[in-house]
Formats: sequence, C-alpha cells, structure tokens
Amino acid sequence: MIGRVGDGRWTTGRRGDALLAVAAVAVSLLISAAQGFLKLAQPGTDNDSVMRLVQVRDLIAGQGWLDLHQYRMGLDGGFLMHWSRLVDAPIAAIMVLLRPFVGPARAELAAQFAWPALLMGLSIWLLLRAARHFGGEAARFPALVLGAAALHFLYIFEPGSLDHHNLQLALVLAMAAGLLSGGVVPGLAAGVAAAASIAIGMETMPYVAAAGAVAALLFWLRGEDELPATAGFGFGMALGASVLLLFTVRPSQWSEAACDAYSGGQAGSAILAGLGLAALAHIFGQSARVRRLGALLVLGIVSIGYVLLVYPQCLAEPYGALPPALRRFWLDRVSEAQSLASLAVNDPGSAALYYVTPLIALALMVARVARNRAGRGEILLLPLLAAAFVVSVWQVRGAIFSTALAVLPLAAWVGTVRAEHMGRPSNAGSLRLIGAWLVSFNVVWALAVGQAAALVQAKPQSSASNECEAAADFASLAALPPGTVLAISNVGAAILAFTDHRALSGPYHRNIAGNEAALNAMIGTPEAALDVVRHAKADYVAVCPGNPETEMLAERAPHGLLARLLAGETPAWLAPVGQTSDSNMIVYRVAR
Repeated sequence: MIGRVGDGRWTTGRRGDALLAVAAVAVSLLISAAQGFLKLAQPGTDNDSVMRLVQVRDLIAGQGWLDLHQYRMGLDGGFLMHWSRLVDAPIAAIMVLLRPFVGPARAELAAQFAWPALLMGLSIWLLLRAARHFGGEAARFPALVLGAAALHFLYIFEPGSLDHHNLQLALVLAMAAGLLSGGVVPGLAAGVAAAASIAIGMETMPYVAAAGAVAALLFWLRGEDELPATAGFGFGMALGASVLLLFTVRPSQWSEAACDAYSGGQAGSAILAGLGLAALAHIFGQSARVRRLGALLVLGIVSIGYVLLVYPQCLAEPYGALPPALRRFWLDRVSEAQSLASLAVNDPGSAALYYVTPLIALALMVARVARNRAGRGEILLLPLLAAAFVVSVWQVRGAIFSTALAVLPLAAWVGTVRAEHMGRPSNAGSLRLIGAWLVSFNVVWALAVGQAAALVQAKPQSSASNECEAAADFASLAALPPGTVLAISNVGAAILAFTDHRALSGPYHRNIAGNEAALNAMIGTPEAALDVVRHAKADYVAVCPGNPETEMLAERAPHGLLARLLAGETPAWLAPVGQTSDSNMIVYRVAR
C-alpha cells in the first residue's frame, strides 16, 4: 500500500516497494534498449557471462551437478572451474521451463533478460527496505532514485549479465538489510544470505567477516536488545553453510580447503563462527558488557585459530601460483583486478564512477560518529562499507559492493535535506538540496571527471574498429570441423559459446597449463610456436586484429607468431581459411 501522509513523506509496504522496484527495472531496460542492448549485441565484452552461458548449457546437456570441469578449454581433459552451481541452477531452470514454448534459442535469450532483471529488482527492493531502517521514511524516495541509477551504471544488471557478481551483490544487500532490520527472522535471513554469498564466490568473504564482526560489536554494546538479531545471524550462517556444503561440494572433498572456491575449510569456519555467535548470544545475553566482550574475544581467537590451522595457505596472495609471464601478460590487465591507482591513471571516469560516492558516504557516517550522533545503523553500516571500500582500493571488483552500500547513507542524507527544505523552503535550501542530489549520483562524477580527463589526455585508439566481441565474428571458425583453437585468452569463452571447438586459453586462473601454452605460442617465434601447437594438439590458430590483448602481445613480442601474422607473414605450417563477410577474425588451419 502506498499513501500520502501529513508531513509530506511517502509510506509504503512490501508490495509498494516491489512495485517501485519493478518500475525502476523497466526504466533501466528502456535505457538499455535505447543503447542497443550492448551485452547481447557484443557478448564478448563480458567473458564471464559468456562462460556462464556455456556452463549452464553443459548442465542442461547432462553434465553432473557436482562436476564443474570445463572439458572444452585448456589442454586435453580441461580443468576444474571454481564457480558455483548456485548461479547455474536458476538460469538453467528459466531456460528449461521456457524451451517447450519458445525453443532453446529464445529460451536462452529470455533467460538473459529475465535473470539480471529479477536480480536488479530484488536489489532495489532490498535497498528500499534497508533505507527505511537506516534513514527513516524520508530516505526511501532518494534510495529508489540513487539506488536505481547506481545499479544501472554498474552494468552488472543489463540484459546478458549472467556472471555471479549481480547475485552476490543482491545477497550482500540482503545481509545488510536483515541486520539493519533487527530481530531473529531478519537476522536468520541475513546469515543465510551471508553463507550463500561465499558459497558462490570468495569475493564476499571480507564483507561476511565484517558483518559477523558488526553483529558481535552490536551484541557487546547493546546486550539483550541485540540477542535475537545476533543469534539469528549466527545460526542462519551456520545453517546455510552446512546445507550449501551438502549440496554443492562432493563429500570426498569436504575435508579439503580450496582458496578460490567454497570448500570444507570455508564451511567449517562459517559453521564454527556462526554457532559460536548464536550460543554466546543466548548464554551471555544478560551478562555485563565486560563478560560479553571476553566471550566474544575467545570466539574470535578460536575462529582465527581455525583458519590458521585448516587453511593458512589462503591467507597468502590469491594468485601466487600463477607463473610470472601469466601475471605480466594476463592478470595485470584483467579489468576487475585493477587497483584504484591503476584505474585512476588509465580510466579516470570509471574511477570516479566507482569511488567518489562511497567516499562521500563514509565521510557522512564518520561525521555523525564524530558528533556522537551515530545510531545503530551507522554502527552496523560503517564497517561494512569501509570493508568494501578497502577491497575496492585493492581490486576494482569490490567497488560494486561499496557503490551499492553507499546508497544508504547518501539516501538518508538527501532525505534529511529534502525534508528540511520542504518544512522551511528557501533559495539556499533549494541549492543545498540540488547539490546533495547531484553529488550523490555516481554517474554525475563519472561524466564530470571523464570529460575533464578527455580535455587533458588523448585516449589511445584501437587499430581496428571491431574487437571480435559479436557472435558473427566467430562464424568462419564455427563452420570448420570441431578441433582445438589457439587464440588469445580474451576470446576463449566466446569460442566455446559460438562454436563447437575447444579453446586452448581463456581468462580463468585455474587454466594455467592451457593459458601458458597459448601465451608461449603467441609471443614465441613461429618455429617455437609450432612446438607448442603440436604438443597442445591445436588444429586452428585464430587471430583477432582489433582486440587490445592482440595489440598488446604483438607490441611486446614483435618477433612472435602473433606479431608476424598481423604483419602478413604466414609460416609454412599454417594455411589461411576463408572468412565470412561479417567476421573480423582471421582463421588459419594447422598443416599436418
């Protein structure tokens, strides 16, 4: 129910929030349509979503639920992916349900629309719920506008986005909304969401750890008042971790501790910390603050000790196993692995998009803490947002979480300024309100900084207009008999999606052998490349002249195979294959 009340604020129930979320998603879809649905038109711009589509197809085709191998990438036998079936399942369900009515191809297309739209709607609904608990009813309308804009310009919810980051963001928002709501049921839901987020990917582990620490902090400060939420969160996390271990990890692997995927190690840590927190809440709920602190410190020491004992190797640099060449030529150029410093130099507009509004939100909450005006919401949200921002400084992938969480304090601030202006209108108040709105939109900062940067630095132009990002670019390759393709890693996922071939390389850190072989062939001399091609049993070599990875490898290895092919020098062991008119990929057959 939505209605108008006497003080000029809007009130709403869950149904009203849901309707507003649907409307926001509809507007986002209209904007994406006006732009031509870029990810659907050029799926190669999002390798992980393309690879997810491949993984879902494999699941529908009969690959085992617990079998996460990607058999069509890398050397013979493929490699074990670190992704979770928790993302594959709902996407596959949409496709299977629609196939009898519209056919496989249209069912896939429908899933590429429906899944990110559902997640965006859920995320906006959660933001509205959380904003009401954080900033009151006045924060609801700003949360809708700022949240919808922030999520749209994160580009993880546009049609074609099947990667796991959008689902993880929705789960982190569910965790934050549940903790802000308080009570045993919201706390339980928050704990389950926390467990599900780490079961999908280790990226959210810092935020789950921060949420656990916040729940413990609130229990220490407020005691019995926080007992329901604290106990619910702890039990929900332990329950979720147990069930997800049961259904997503082979029993034979429960005793293992993988660092880049959900395993027995992470599940054990979540179960121990969750049950411990729930138990302490019940045992010490009415105890003095000093006793609560002592009990929580013991639980913290035990939890840290468990990590040090069971999987200490996971505290090391996450990509330490990668060979130096792969780090230099591949990992250091992965967009989501860039640091703030690197992004600020190479793409100032994107840096502003991801980092300015979280900084403003942090400043707003710190100011309230400094003025002794912090409430339960600030105590809870400040550590969560700070953790997300610190992660984003290290790797930009954390910015989607910090940008979304920043909506809550920004919405509360704008809501307060708006309410004050409506109560006592003035020209100065109007200017203050306009300013509050403008600085709270991340896209405003992106446009301003991007335009300023464009005036002082020239953006390097690609030598070709097409980077082999459309399905049509793979038509020539798809027409050939199935075989193994040597190509840059940036097109590996698309080769799997749009052809029947296997790809030697792809942008996934577990495919070390395949990626190293492909890199050595591309930057090695044609003679050295032939040895690699024979060892890898490659049938084709595919070159995409306009791709940035192609240009980078050719520039750094001017005498390598890739550079020689771009220069028009074809070694005797390669024979060109005819191209279709709409394909920008050059394909060669390996002579036997």
